[in-house]
Amino acid sequence: MTVEIQPVHVQSSTVWRRRVVIRRTLVVGRALILYALMVAVGVTFLFPFLWMLSTSLKTDAQVFTNPPIWIPNPVEFGNYVDALVMVPTARYFVNTLIITVVPMCAVVISSAIVAFAFARLEWPGRNVLFAVLLSTMMLPGQVTMIPLFVLFHRMGWTNTFKPLVVPSFFASAFYVFLLRQFFMGIPKEFDEAATMDGATPPLIWWRIIMPLAGPALAAVAVFSFVGNWNSFMEPLIYLRTAKKWPLALGLVAFRDEYYTQWQHLMAYSVIVMLPCLIVFFFSQRYFIQGITLSGLKG
Repeated sequence: MTVEIQPVHVQSSTVWRRRVVIRRTLVVGRALILYALMVAVGVTFLFPFLWMLSTSLKTDAQVFTNPPIWIPNPVEFGNYVDALVMVPTARYFVNTLIITVVPMCAVVISSAIVAFAFARLEWPGRNVLFAVLLSTMMLPGQVTMIPLFVLFHRMGWTNTFKPLVVPSFFASAFYVFLLRQFFMGIPKEFDEAATMDGATPPLIWWRIIMPLAGPALAAVAVFSFVGNWNSFMEPLIYLRTAKKWPLALGLVAFRDEYYTQWQHLMAYSVIVMLPCLIVFFFSQRYFIQGITLSGLKG
């Protein structure tokens, strides 16, 4: 009886191949588990939107059927037309643009100026004042809501757009923090070279820092646009007349004392959220880049 003995290098090669196969299997398994979790989380977040979209296409009799109907039959696209006609959508849209676009532009510029001073200029007490600025982020909105209302009421600004627009010209602590983190990542050699050429700090901010901070500025703009567009509480507090309401407050028009027109309410909600989806879709690359480069990485 003869025993065949394999060379040592053949055995080691077989063991190496097995290890490679096991390693690849583990990598693929981890990737599948990760993708499965991501899909599950995505479906969880997408579920309310799908239900809202489905309800917006139902008839009144299909809204509360049991079991629930996901695919309406018949599909009522007329709910969107009715929702636009039932409220002064054009007026609400103009009001929303005023309290969204103007504050967005104002907060981007003002926050960039303050962030530049904290990140690129040397002056006494800079770090202490920045810590005080960040501490204001710890105050919830419910704490400052009544004092701000009393202040704006005494100034005669209630029932106007001023309480919703003017504060944006004085920067935002969160946006200052985000932009400061981005500005600090820009090499200071640019500032030194520009200073040697005779550039002043305002010129350095405008001609050097701002062009290089495009992703961070886009992130701030998206945050501000979405926040102001969907703002409900502040317009409800300061705007008393319906002709000055934004789109978010227009949702109240679909609620009566004893009855809510759910299909029209959901159709109007889809219309209101469409601009936010469009803005994020076209700016998501710059938005994500600005977040990851500004010290907010997960």
